[in-house]
Amino acid sequence: MNIEVLKSKIHRATIMQADLNYIGSIAIDEDLMDAANLIENEKVSIYNITNGERLDTYVIKGKRGSGIISLNGAAARKAAVGDKVIIVSYASMDFEAAKTFKPTIIFPDDHNKLSL
Repeated sequence: MNIEVLKSKIHRATIMQADLNYIGSIAIDEDLMDAANLIENEKVSIYNITNGERLDTYVIKGKRGSGIISLNGAAARKAAVGDKVIIVSYASMDFEAAKTFKPTIIFPDDHNKLSL
């Protein structure tokens, strides 16, 4: 039996841009992607702490070191610049393997930078 478990989480990232005229997706700074173990085109769920909105989309690479978190396309209507969000991805795995799996969770600051 397979179950879905938390794989990656960016906790309390700040929306830096919302671009309604882009085709879609969420752009995430490549440094954050690497730290959270996310890859381009991976499906993610976005939970907006500020307004309670929830949505699913896919990741595109944002400029490395920029701190960018940008909701694009229709998703841009679900958040405003400055909103705090949780970005998560899940993985399907064997029930027994899931018992010992440890997700990658990161906590960026208000400018989406990681403490060293």
